[in-house]
Amino acid sequence: MSRPPLPPFDVTTAALKVRLAEDAWNSRDPTRVALGYTPDSRWRNRAEFINGRQAIEAFLLRKWTRELDYRLIKEVWTHADNRIAVRFAYEYHDDSGQWFRAFGNENWQFAADGLMERRIASINEHPIANADRKFHWDLGRRPDVHPGLSELGF
Repeated sequence: MSRPPLPPFDVTTAALKVRLAEDAWNSRDPTRVALGYTPDSRWRNRAEFINGRQAIEAFLLRKWTRELDYRLIKEVWTHADNRIAVRFAYEYHDDSGQWFRAFGNENWQFAADGLMERRIASINEHPIANADRKFHWDLGRRPDVHPGLSELGF
């Protein structure tokens, strides 16, 4: 199984790879997302270390059980060969209705087949008022006309 675009990445293929990842995460489907990673993929997500697709899927199931109405935007920071650095922001609310915005950076490393073999994520979040939300689209894929991080000033 391969997951195009494949490394080495150029400006166009890196941007496409990031958008495809964003789309998958916005589906909030742990199985769909996990299929983008090698079976033995290694993650660091904040202070949690995750190894393998099954663990990734379990992590995402836990995540989206408590991070409700999750909406994410990713943007390429830089790329080289089989690596892409990404910055991102996402918004969600908890079961009490409190909204949050998280900002972060990810370093990605891909196998030759285009599956991600390494993901290192650093993330910070803070509570926001409902009126301060910026990610307004129906759940699922971010519409092409919705501003990205740079256009939003993030």
